[in-house]
Amino acid sequence: MPRALGQVDPRKSEAILEAAQSLFAERGLNVSMAEIARQAGVSKQTLYNRFPSKTDIGHALARSRSDAITAPLRGPGDPLQVLAGYARIMIEKVCHPEKATSLRGVALMSTEAPEVARAVYEGGPAESLRRLAAWLAEQDAQGLMVVRDPLAAAEMFSGMVLGHSHLRHVMGVPQPDFDVEAKARDAAVRFIRAFSA
Repeated sequence: MPRALGQVDPRKSEAILEAAQSLFAERGLNVSMAEIARQAGVSKQTLYNRFPSKTDIGHALARSRSDAITAPLRGPGDPLQVLAGYARIMIEKVCHPEKATSLRGVALMSTEAPEVARAVYEGGPAESLRRLAAWLAEQDAQGLMVVRDPLAAAEMFSGMVLGHSHLRHVMGVPQPDFDVEAKARDAAVRFIRAFSA
């Protein structure tokens, strides 16, 4: 079915983001917008209409990762189930070898392009923290947990889940084997115990 006039084809945005992620991981910020458009199979005009700059692309990529990580917070389930699901996805998304390359690239470019690094942080990790904090505030309001400072608690939980695994991945240091499901559940159990109602 043909698109109506002015209707945006979401597949083109997805193609742009996939191309950008691949090129950024490979070559960092030295990639031109023209190269991103070419690899995505779209015109430069289409690219600029959707993402006016690399900063906008970085923010969109990070936001997409945040959407995936925080998906369990939007569904039903008891706090243990939700937090364990959140932790599992966070480990899988953040500590995946491909993602480590991306994060390493963002860290390296932060001095030459702080606006891009800031956009990536705000669209991804900071957004995930805000969403987790909002969810924790809801649990407190419902009497399911006692969370006086939801943002600090969200940061604490993220630290419990990722620990040095994240740091090792970013630094390219070998990662000891661990059971993702067990680690995610253990972090959730310990966190809930600390904030139990």
